[in-house]
Amino acid sequence: MIATSNIRITGFHPIPSPSLLKNELPMTEKSNRLVVESRNTIRNILEKRDARLLAVVGPCSIHDPAAAMEYASRLAALRDRVSDKIFLIMRTYFEKPRTVLGWKGLITDPHLNGTYDIEVGLRIARQLLLDITALGLPCGSEMLDPIIPQYIADLLSWASIGARTTESQKHREMASGLSMPVGFKNATTGDLKPALNAMESARHPQHFIGIDEEGRTTVFQTAGNELSHLVLRGGASGPNYHEETVEQAEKMIADIHVDPAIIIDCSHGNSGKQPAKQKRVLASLINQKSSGRNAIVGFMLESNLKDGSQKIPDDPAALVYGQSVTDACVGWAETEEILQEACRRLPAAAVPEAEG
Repeated sequence: MIATSNIRITGFHPIPSPSLLKNELPMTEKSNRLVVESRNTIRNILEKRDARLLAVVGPCSIHDPAAAMEYASRLAALRDRVSDKIFLIMRTYFEKPRTVLGWKGLITDPHLNGTYDIEVGLRIARQLLLDITALGLPCGSEMLDPIIPQYIADLLSWASIGARTTESQKHREMASGLSMPVGFKNATTGDLKPALNAMESARHPQHFIGIDEEGRTTVFQTAGNELSHLVLRGGASGPNYHEETVEQAEKMIADIHVDPAIIIDCSHGNSGKQPAKQKRVLASLINQKSSGRNAIVGFMLESNLKDGSQKIPDDPAALVYGQSVTDACVGWAETEEILQEACRRLPAAAVPEAEG
């Protein structure tokens, strides 16, 4: 018979099941305690029982484990200095959505050379999450491929669904079953409606097909994720962090009978992908928060050891250490200055006794 399936597939490469990788790189008691406690803290922030701001801070994407750990060590130290007003988690993004083509992230292409050694990428990502959480620093990441969460989600305290996938039914179903709070970004056009639809969908029980811990194809039934929330990231229509647009977003969330909880992404469309403008976005956010706009519960900041960005060269060994290979970021010195200034300007926030 003439073949009618896999006609365009040029190869197969099985990878270990999630349970095998987790047995190889098991969660420690310390990491487990951190994830549980930080997820509870994020819940309290989203539900307005903790008045601190949630801050997802770190590289646009991680491509160098050594630089990521140096960054994490600095962020962990800074976290202690701002913890009375800001709850810091590290942005640990391992997957990158692409409009057309480009490097797809550490998990997909860990060697940055088009070899797509995904098994190695999964192992590197999981080890990094273990090492970062061992520092006492919670992690947050975008969930892009629906299979990946089975390998790393137990070590994440917060997750996002990106602007390009917020409209995807598969991602809404996946989010409804994720064990951590999930932020949905508005569409790349700037339209809020897809994200609001996604929030509402993810809050309800869903059924979807995926793989279980043993790698078996499985139908999952979810309880719904009541901690889904909105992330304003701007878009083709312009930024959406100003008071008028935040107020509009707040009303639209209330209209779907959800208590408004909004995180503002200081990068992407809100900064026009100009890193220096992230400071301006955060300043506006602080002004709004100080004036009583309690629907704003957090922000995202793209930051790295060195400012700017670089293209991936033919020889990855020639990369500048600590500089982004995707969107341009602010450098460490400016990151430290921005966060400490934000902490000084924010009103006092009572920390619940359970959080120490």
